[in-house]
Amino acid sequence: MSRLRVVNLGLPKSGTTTLGKALKKSGLKVADWRIRRLQSTDPDVARHYLGDLMYTDYFAHGDPLHRLDDFDAFTEISVVRYGQNHWPQMDWGLLSAIIRHHPGTKFLYSHRDAAQLVESMQRWTNLGSKRLPEFGIPGLPAGYGSKAEELICWVEGHRAFCHQVFAGNPNFLEYDILDSEAPKHIGDFLGMKIRWWGTANPNRDYLLEPDVPKTDSKIAHTDILDAEGQAS
Repeated sequence: MSRLRVVNLGLPKSGTTTLGKALKKSGLKVADWRIRRLQSTDPDVARHYLGDLMYTDYFAHGDPLHRLDDFDAFTEISVVRYGQNHWPQMDWGLLSAIIRHHPGTKFLYSHRDAAQLVESMQRWTNLGSKRLPEFGIPGLPAGYGSKAEELICWVEGHRAFCHQVFAGNPNFLEYDILDSEAPKHIGDFLGMKIRWWGTANPNRDYLLEPDVPKTDSKIAHTDILDAEGQAS
């Protein structure tokens, strides 16, 4: 039996941290957004963003998971901050490389109503007000995204992309994070029991003031919550 590997294609604020906590409490080794300080002794991996690691190894070795063998699941793989702008969940070349090197990888797509997702993005630090409109993201060129309707179009475009490239693929599952049956659907899909479900990393306006230059608030906040270094 091949090893279970799980990659989530969901966008930020689509329940990615909740999924990470659920999979961790269900027995998987999970990397969410960034490799936490205590999750790896490899200095080339520890405290690095998943999106950056995946792209570096995709171009260097062909395998986006080349240095991530310690982990079973990857629940938020994009990053957009401080010069980092990587969106592996929107790149079929990279995703197909994962499939080629790790046959049987399970792909989840966490989503919610597009308008609700955008509203959450716009309230999360400066994600929706500054970073998404300014960085130049696949499907959202720099200068677009300051309006809610533009972000909604982008969110719906990503959903269409996932439906197109994974059409008919039995290793793909889309789920709504507000669906009370989501844990059951995920557990059945992965062949395991989901032992926790709830809300992790909720949207709180006080987490980070816009444009604070040197504070990685998400890391600081989640490290306080969980001494093992995994977001809770």
